[in-house]
Amino acid sequence: MIKVKNAVIIGRDDNVAVAIEPINKGDRIMDVVAAMPIPQGHKIAIKAIDMGEQVIKYDHPIGTATEKIAIGTHVHSHNLTTGLRGIVDYAYNPGFVPAFTPSSQETFMGYVRKCGRVGIRNEIWIINTVNCVNKTAEKLAQESNMRHGGRVDGVFAFGHPHGCSQLGFDLLSTQTILSNLAKHPNAAGVLVLGLGCENNNIDAFKQVLGEVDESRIKFLNTQDVTDEFAAGMQLIDELVDMAETFSREPVPVDKLTIGLKCGGSDGLSGITANVLVGSLSDAIVRRGGTCLLTEVPEMFGAETILMNRCVNEEVFRKSVDLINGFKSYFMDHGQEIYENPSPGNIEGGITTLEEKSLGCTQKGGSCQVVDVLEYGEGAKKPGLNLLQGPGNDIVAVTNLVAAGAHIVLFTTGRGTPLGGPVPTVKISSNTALQQKKPTWVDFDAGVLLAGDGTRMDNVTDDLLDYILRLASGKELTKNEVNDYREIGIFKDGVTL
Repeated sequence: MIKVKNAVIIGRDDNVAVAIEPINKGDRIMDVVAAMPIPQGHKIAIKAIDMGEQVIKYDHPIGTATEKIAIGTHVHSHNLTTGLRGIVDYAYNPGFVPAFTPSSQETFMGYVRKCGRVGIRNEIWIINTVNCVNKTAEKLAQESNMRHGGRVDGVFAFGHPHGCSQLGFDLLSTQTILSNLAKHPNAAGVLVLGLGCENNNIDAFKQVLGEVDESRIKFLNTQDVTDEFAAGMQLIDELVDMAETFSREPVPVDKLTIGLKCGGSDGLSGITANVLVGSLSDAIVRRGGTCLLTEVPEMFGAETILMNRCVNEEVFRKSVDLINGFKSYFMDHGQEIYENPSPGNIEGGITTLEEKSLGCTQKGGSCQVVDVLEYGEGAKKPGLNLLQGPGNDIVAVTNLVAAGAHIVLFTTGRGTPLGGPVPTVKISSNTALQQKKPTWVDFDAGVLLAGDGTRMDNVTDDLLDYILRLASGKELTKNEVNDYREIGIFKDGVTL
């Protein structure tokens, strides 16, 4: 990457540069003079580009020029279009990717559960089988936090609009996500709260949940009792008593699972925040930990980079099914596969899905892809895992948590207050966002653009140190401080 005062040229063969601050007409970028103003995060042509020629960024095509583009002019949606199409017959072309051998003895202070899994919070979660009991769960959590404040890290209810009037895939998706949330080690104890007549009734839910520790997971059908509030409080009291038997102890970093997510991206996301998270991802994997990359539609256009990093052909085939399966989902609903980026992305300087994906997948770092997981499936192999699921922010965060993420690293160029059930770290792509939204942003990757020689490895070390303090309970994320915690579940079917 070549950085000058006002712009960055990312790849050696790129024919565009990215403005890291607003560029005025007449400003010089190396040997190029800007012919017009270029907004921050947007692209400027540093070579003449003919109509029909590929526009190159990250050393990869991000689309095709729809007209002749002169040197020094703005490259965006008015003169650039996607070059992507539908289903592709991929070939496995593995390149050399170093397989990291865990070598670190670093630890954090975590909670070791009876099953052997490790949590970084000691919370009580209320998991609703159906939306009908959302308010009951909310009131139980409020009263429990007043009654038990300080004894646990909090009692939290996660409402959702599902659990009844669902069939087939939708019902199973709801059950899979909720069951894996119930098993999450950040929850010392769980109250599964049901109504009684829903499709996802407690007996049906138990079939997906499987065998559980009955001292850790309690069940309550509200139709079965006269006073569901009193019955629920009694069960939560028991769970809090049980949770107090745990205390923090040193745990190796290889027990950490990190979810990788971006939302509200801008033209700097793929230069600062996503690259930083990729560097952090490699650092976690080098220490034997696990990282999860989802948002499948935001892999389109960059998928072969990930495919060719698959550890073997079996994982490659699963990655092909992942990509083409999600393309088929779009096509089955009569939707354009490449109806992306969002309006906010476009305003921030991202023009095509290829450009968005090439920036998005930077979060996966450079390590091997060891497995491909179904929606909501728990990770089983340390290393970088690809997780089936959409890019919608809260659905993706919930998906990552259900797959086992203790912490979600959420990069953003435009900002969001959103938080999931686990600490959700907002990493800004630009310092202006951190200064504008200090109550949302936890870590500023915009420092990488400062002219003071700040290096990626130094900022990676700072982020890793923050993550370990966070995992040890010495830090809280802004979503925790603000009590912004919610879940979203993927839906793709009939509502009765």
